[in-house]
Amino acid sequence: MIAFSRTDNSVLSRWWWTVDRWMLALVLALAGVGIWLTLTASPAVAERLGLDAMHFVKRQAVFMTLGLGTVFAVSLMSATMVRRMAVLGLPVMLLLMIATLVIGPEIKGATRWLQIGSYTLQPSEFMKPFFIVSTAWVLSSHFSDEKIPAKQVAFGLYLLVVSLLILQPDFGQTILISTVWFAQMALAGLPMMWMVLTGCVGVLGLGLGYALLPHVASRIDRFINPASGDTYQTDKAMEAFEAGGMLGKGPGEGAVKLHLPDAHTDYIFAVVGEEFGAIACVLLLVLFAGIVVRGLAHLLEEENPFRLLAAAGLIMQFGLQTLINVGVNLALLPSKGMTLPFISYGGSSMLALAIGMGMMLALTKRNRFIRPGSDPMGWRAAE
Repeated sequence: MIAFSRTDNSVLSRWWWTVDRWMLALVLALAGVGIWLTLTASPAVAERLGLDAMHFVKRQAVFMTLGLGTVFAVSLMSATMVRRMAVLGLPVMLLLMIATLVIGPEIKGATRWLQIGSYTLQPSEFMKPFFIVSTAWVLSSHFSDEKIPAKQVAFGLYLLVVSLLILQPDFGQTILISTVWFAQMALAGLPMMWMVLTGCVGVLGLGLGYALLPHVASRIDRFINPASGDTYQTDKAMEAFEAGGMLGKGPGEGAVKLHLPDAHTDYIFAVVGEEFGAIACVLLLVLFAGIVVRGLAHLLEEENPFRLLAAAGLIMQFGLQTLINVGVNLALLPSKGMTLPFISYGGSSMLALAIGMGMMLALTKRNRFIRPGSDPMGWRAAE
């Protein structure tokens, strides 16, 4: 058990007494579950690819270790340092996203990755937390100086990011980023007329995507009418849930997962359903909900515009990404490659989510042992 004196003014002591330890505990629990599920879901995929059975488990253990270290390191930062990290990191990720269009390998019709030795880097994953925090900084500047065209700058930044995502193409990330950005704009006081106009533009964009891009139209058509095309992945995922029932078939006993593509990544939730049952699926969702609820609870008492907008965007991204992955697994949404936070296999996703969660913990740090109006040791989180 870590024990620090409340009079200790060291960095670790300040962190321990100000960080949301419940949220941190939930993240650690989620990471532990993720390693366990990788252990049961990935060996079959590795053997199907001709790799060592523990190939993905070993790599995920490395990613998870780096991820948890990243959560801790970023959560030590002040709000100012988080802002600077995002503002410096965003242009780097945008340049790397441009590089994927030029030198990135094409995988399943998309160019979203950069090959670095035996590893693949997906810059768009890291772009998300940096974009959300940068947008929050831009929008919050209007509260201190109304002459700053904050909403116009945020809109221009959004158009740049979305244009690069569409060129890759990655419509799942586009929808995720658009939803979070729209929510941040609404929180920043976007006029109702602009909200309606933005919503209409979004609907128009979806319509154009359906009309002009065959793979987008195919996914939507197969979702609306499964008989119109190949729905193998969705069918296998639903078969896995049916086979698991309420209590599941037991760890490692799943048979459907042997034939389920991406069982260790996008469809790992279906493996949970088959081997551990519907009850385990609900408990896992409760764990995700606990993190989201803790994050939202902090917003109720937040007065700083930057903290409010940044934390709201980060926790919304985490929650929406979870909903999209689960919705696809349950055939409630069209098929889309979106990882389940801290559960699905993947280095870029793991480290990017770790950065986002570390930022969330940093932005929600509070000293709960000082009286209102007093701050004798300067322990209130830095603005």
